[in-house]
Amino acid sequence: MSEVLNHKQVGQKITRMAFEIYERNVNSAGVVFAGITGMGMSMARLLAEELKQISPIKVELVEVFLDKKAVSKSEVELSDNFEVINKTIILVDDVLNTGKTLVYAMKPFLDQEIHKMEIAVLVNRSHGLFPLRPDYTGYELSTTLNEHIRVDVSGNQHSVQLQ
Repeated sequence: MSEVLNHKQVGQKITRMAFEIYERNVNSAGVVFAGITGMGMSMARLLAEELKQISPIKVELVEVFLDKKAVSKSEVELSDNFEVINKTIILVDDVLNTGKTLVYAMKPFLDQEIHKMEIAVLVNRSHGLFPLRPDYTGYELSTTLNEHIRVDVSGNQHSVQLQ
């Protein structure tokens, strides 16, 4: 196991991503961070906190519940009901592998009148099976499908490791 990003580097990536989100959404009616259960939600919290510190944009946070091991069979639900009209939804996950989880996580928003939907990931592995690309990426990492990325942004010491 080797460390790819340490605590300080993860913090810098999150700060840079928050500034990019601010620049692209300065005229939005608000930003809703939709964090996918697990580390995606932890990432969404960090991005939301950072964006609140650097901008006047109204920021909301919602969790997207789904079973990552069986996304095609799982129910996809949101932790809260909220107004999305003319707001930017930023779907957040820790690692983008094939894109399957992110595609299914979009389901609750497809019949809503949102301003736009964007994707933010800490690590993009670029193994796309679905035609989507993240709008905000902390780190691009070329790996084999057999390698595993472990992201921990839940505690006080954030890290990204390659296993």
